[in-house]
Amino acid sequence: MKLSVVIPVYNEKNTVEEIARRVAAVPLPGLDREIVLVDDGSSDGTRDVLQKLESDLFRVYYHERNRGKGAALRTGFSHCTGDVILIQDADLEYDPLEYPKLLQPILNGNADVVYGSRFVGAEPHRVLFFWHYMGNRFLTLLSNMFTNLNLTDMETCYKVFRAEILRQIELKEDRFGFEPEITTKVARKRFRIYEVGISYFGRTYDEGKKIGWKDGVRALYCILKYRVLG
Repeated sequence: MKLSVVIPVYNEKNTVEEIARRVAAVPLPGLDREIVLVDDGSSDGTRDVLQKLESDLFRVYYHERNRGKGAALRTGFSHCTGDVILIQDADLEYDPLEYPKLLQPILNGNADVVYGSRFVGAEPHRVLFFWHYMGNRFLTLLSNMFTNLNLTDMETCYKVFRAEILRQIELKEDRFGFEPEITTKVARKRFRIYEVGISYFGRTYDEGKKIGWKDGVRALYCILKYRVLG
């Protein structure tokens, strides 16, 4: 079985090489892997770092302009050849050493989709922004109301899919609206969704965090849009 790790990258010159190294180093006995990085129009020197990484293991694709996380993920998915696809952010907020527990429900044959939750379990979490936490909980609650799921962290980066699941879903959102869109669409198709607790090493805005209140408004719109339009 083969794992494809998709890493959307935008202006992460200080972290992308380290996250790529960590992803490559995760021990996954019995699993082949490929790492697909998509540069989403970076302008800070990230492309120079990625060009040095290009190899048989690290396959890199480039957007000529910034289009958003969702667009970068679509590009990445289109180039995946694995049986299982895992999303990894290019910062260091999420720990690749947790891949084994994220993959286990799929490898056991119990799940089609796995979400890594920052709000369950006993793993360490950096204490940061109250309003980010409240916004996430509100959006997750609203998403759950429309999908009839009981997720605790709809906005998590760590989402894992059997590859054939993604082939059955048409994705449209270019930015962070990807999160509620994919959640609504996997729920509608009644795929088996599991959730596992993960750690979280969040960043401040000074340290490079990018998501903002406008992305929250878009997420709210997407929850309503895809509940009605599909």
